[in-house]
This record gives sequence, C-alpha cells and structure tokens, in this order.
Amino acid sequence: MEKKPSLAFRISRLRARLHDPEWRRYGGLLLSGKLTGIALLAILFLFTNPDLMSFRTFAADAPPVLKGNDIVNPLNTVWTLVAAFLVFGMQVGFTMLEAGFCRSRETVNVLMECIVDTCLCGLLFYAFGFAFMFSHGNGFIGLNWFFLNGAPATYEGSGVAFLAFWLFQFAFADTCSTITSGAMIGRTGFVGDLIYSFFVSGFIYPIIGHWAWGPDGFLASMGTAGNFLPSLGASFHDFAGSTVVHTIGGFVALAGAIVLGPRIGRKFKRDGGGPMLPHDLTIAASGGLLLWFGWYGFNPGSTLSAMDYEGIGRVAANTTLAACAAGLTAMIAAYVMSKKWDVSFTVNGFLAGLVAITCPCYWVSPGGSIILGGIAGFIVVGAVEVLEWLRIDDPIGAVPVHGICGIWGTLSLGFFACGKYGATGPLAADNSAPLTGLLYGGGFTLLAAQAIGSLIVTASTFTVAMLVMWGVNAMGLLRVTEEGERGGLDLFEHGISAYPEYVITTAGQPHAIPHYPSSSPMERHVKQSAGESAV
Repeated sequence: MEKKPSLAFRISRLRARLHDPEWRRYGGLLLSGKLTGIALLAILFLFTNPDLMSFRTFAADAPPVLKGNDIVNPLNTVWTLVAAFLVFGMQVGFTMLEAGFCRSRETVNVLMECIVDTCLCGLLFYAFGFAFMFSHGNGFIGLNWFFLNGAPATYEGSGVAFLAFWLFQFAFADTCSTITSGAMIGRTGFVGDLIYSFFVSGFIYPIIGHWAWGPDGFLASMGTAGNFLPSLGASFHDFAGSTVVHTIGGFVALAGAIVLGPRIGRKFKRDGGGPMLPHDLTIAASGGLLLWFGWYGFNPGSTLSAMDYEGIGRVAANTTLAACAAGLTAMIAAYVMSKKWDVSFTVNGFLAGLVAITCPCYWVSPGGSIILGGIAGFIVVGAVEVLEWLRIDDPIGAVPVHGICGIWGTLSLGFFACGKYGATGPLAADNSAPLTGLLYGGGFTLLAAQAIGSLIVTASTFTVAMLVMWGVNAMGLLRVTEEGERGGLDLFEHGISAYPEYVITTAGQPHAIPHYPSSSPMERHVKQSAGESAV
C-alpha cells in the first residue's frame, strides 16, 4: 500500500509551486472557473425560486397599515372591561356589608339573596333588560336587541365592543338590584325576593334607566327642539348613576321596607328603643371599603374611554375626595348625637359620599367634590334619623345612603359644575360646551334640569315599586311567617346556620338596645343578670 505524503511535505510542495509562474496561472484559472460556476448557479436559483429566498414580499407579510380606530377601540374596550370587573367586584362588598350589618341568624339568607340576585340579573339583562335600556326605540323604552340579537360590533359611537359594553352595564344593573335587598333584611321570604328582583332587574331599572341613559331617552334629550321641555334649554345629566342606579335602587328599597314593616322586636327610638345591633362590624367595614375600591370602576369607567386620560384622573380624584369628606362629616354628626365614635355611621358616611359624587364626578372640581361629599355625610345621618322617627326599618341604611344621597348627588351638579368640562369621548374630551352650575355663574337652568329629572325618576320608581311590593305581599310571599322570622331565616329558609360551631348570646349588647324573643333559658339569664327584662 502506497504511503501518503506527510502534511509537512505537501505544504513544502505547495510553497514551491506558488513560486512557479506557470503553476500560479493554472491555479488562478481553476479558482476563477469554479467561482463563476457557483455564481451562475446562484443567479439561476434566485430567478426561478424568489419566494424561497424571501426576496419577494407576500401581502400578508407587509407591515399592517393601522388606522386610528384600530388602536383606540381595543384600548377603550380593555378599559371598559377592567372597569366592569371592578364594578362586578362590588358584589363582594355589598354581600359583606349586608352580612355584617344583619343579625347572625340571617347571614346565610343575605349570602343567598346577593348571589342569586346576580345570577338572575345576568340572564334577565341578556334577555330583555339591556334591550329595554340601551337600544333605540322611543323616549320611554328601547325596542331592539332582545337576547342581544342583531347587535352591532361596537356600541353606538363609543367604539367599545358591544359585548364589553353589555358586561359593564350588567354590573351596574346588578348593583341596583342588590341595593334593594339591603333595606329588607331579616324578614323577606326567599321566593318573594326572587319575584321582586325579577321586576327590578328586568323592568323597573332598565325601563326607567332608559329615560336618562338610553340613546333616545326623553330625559337625555330634554330641553332640545322637538323633545321634552324644549324651552328649558338643558338636558338631564347623570354621569355614572346617582339617579339611574342609586336613587332607583334606594327607592325600590324604601317601598319594600314600608310594605314589609319592621322586624319583630324592632323598637324605635321614639318608642324608647333603638336599632338592632349588627352582628359583625369587621365584615361590614371591610365590605364598605371593598365597595369604595369598586367605585374606581364605577365612576372612572363610565368614561368608556382610556383616551380621555385627564377625565379619568379627575373622576378618580373627585370620587376619592368626596368619600373622604363624607366619612369624616358623618362621623362628626354621629358623635354630636351620641358622644361615641360610631363606625357604622362612618362607613355609611363615605358610602354616601361615593353615591353623591357618582352623578357630578366628571364636571366638578376637587374642591367642589369635598364640599358636596361633606354635605352628603351630614345628609345620611339626618336621613337615618328621619327613617327612625317614621318607624321604617332599614337595617343597613340603604335608603339614606343610596336613595336620599342619590338625590343630593344629582342636584349637586346643578350647584357645583365648574364650567370647564363638557363630555367625554372615545378619542378625547369635548369641552366645547361645558356644564356650569349655579355657584359658578351658570344660573338655575342646569339645576332645574337636574331637579326635574330626579323628581320624575324618583316618583316613578317609588310608585311602580310600591305596586310590585304590594302585589308580592298580597300573594303572601313577601314576608316570612312569624315562626320563620323568630327562628331565623337561615334555618327556616336555607336549613343551615352561617356559624354552626358558635354559641350566639346577647351578653355583649348595650343595655339601651332592645333584644329579640328567645326561648333559651341561658339567654334569659344573661339578660336578667345585665339588668334587662327578658322579652
């Protein structure tokens, strides 16, 4: 076998040949021929297969040409959905607030009512509630989009995806129905609750709400040529629902409390008694703070526009300041009456401020928010005392917080609109026609429009709600039997206690608070040892 030359030998031979001119010429011709062949093959390949080498651009690969709405509408939709999630989270706050302010023996009933009201409201708002409220029809009711059929991709001129807008408004409707149950705690039959909730979520809230928020509602178009009260020259405004959500919910609650009557054993101040104590103020206060957090979806989210960033910031700040002021003024007012720092009044105070700022939050200044919120704190305490004097049993203060302070918030726009802000929009705010209230030189026009709208909505809601409550009561379904109420709704209606491992006594109750009927010898002994008479 022939031995191959070593690497050193081959390198030495190559060096010698490179010094030979004939070999250099031969090597250059050989290398250039090979390079020319490779180049020709490459050119032929590129011309016959341009797609494989990505030298030709497909239409799908071209950079997209984006229009403004291709960016704005998705952003506004995401903003609306985030706000909807926050508003829906308020259901946790409502549930905790009502459960904390009720008595321990009716806690499960509160939990069930809040959960089932939400489920019922969702289906009703899908079937026809949303159609009644937000579709085109006439000045009194919407007549399209039942079961969301025929709905467009986006809602009206907002550019927000239609179903995102639906979800946002469902969360509002659910809030209204939950407000109602708060004044009816402790004596409402569960079937009766389902019936009146059906009417509230399916008819009362969406139809009356259409008047102010519908695309052709007669209050929304009031004061313009060819519409309701054209000579007034101003329409009704309710940015996030002091009237549409809270006044409606509050006055349905008032109708229910009146028709139901007070709980057994409830003795009012003018009769020598006082309110029945809440069973867990920790839960109640935590629920109130959760509601405050959810309000940052309720009010800023009502812009439906992430692009109106200045409006969002202003609304959020105004919401905060009104709540802070109202919480402090309610605490002070309660202290003047009782010489005690009352946490329940303080919680309902900041909730009253939140309700009040809900209508004017877009159009008022931070200073105006503090003033109108502070007034709301005094109003809610006074309204609680008025209900007490009228012998109307409202365990959580739903009527003063939502009903009465909803009216105040609506009217406050007519006083405190600062004359700088007009309307929100999908691209930016339009401040070409700002709202100006009485205290900023705008005269009485806006205040008159607010008063007329509030009066119409309040009176209509209360009248229809009284008819519904009377009807359900006439069927014998609104109030539980005396046996069921005395034994507690949890066991009577649901077969379980919220605290099955606890022994509930009255030992921690102040002497001034009347107690409830009980067959327990231990409870009678506790009352007697505390210097009280057993009931």
